[in-house]
Amino acid sequence: MYGGWYYWDNSYWYPAWGYAPDSVYYYDGPIYASNPTEDPAQVVANVQSALQQQGFYQGDIDGVLGPQTRAALAEFQSAQGLEPTGAVDEPTLETLGMV
Repeated sequence: MYGGWYYWDNSYWYPAWGYAPDSVYYYDGPIYASNPTEDPAQVVANVQSALQQQGFYQGDIDGVLGPQTRAALAEFQSAQGLEPTGAVDEPTLETLGMV
């Protein structure tokens, strides 16, 4: 088909957008759980609880990754020498002792 990589799926050719479909690409963006069966809202609630115990979060434990939780995450990450992304990511979960 017109050059580049394409893959066949359900009777249609899809462009692979510059990625070889037979290669492995690891996702290293934010994650919410090391256990894929765990509810993301429960993971956020656990993170909120851990941040609250360490004095970084003063809000309700509601499992919502809202502005107050993101600000607490960024403050915690900065205090721990992590990149202050405000996201629940692997380094943050490890530092909180949740992985």
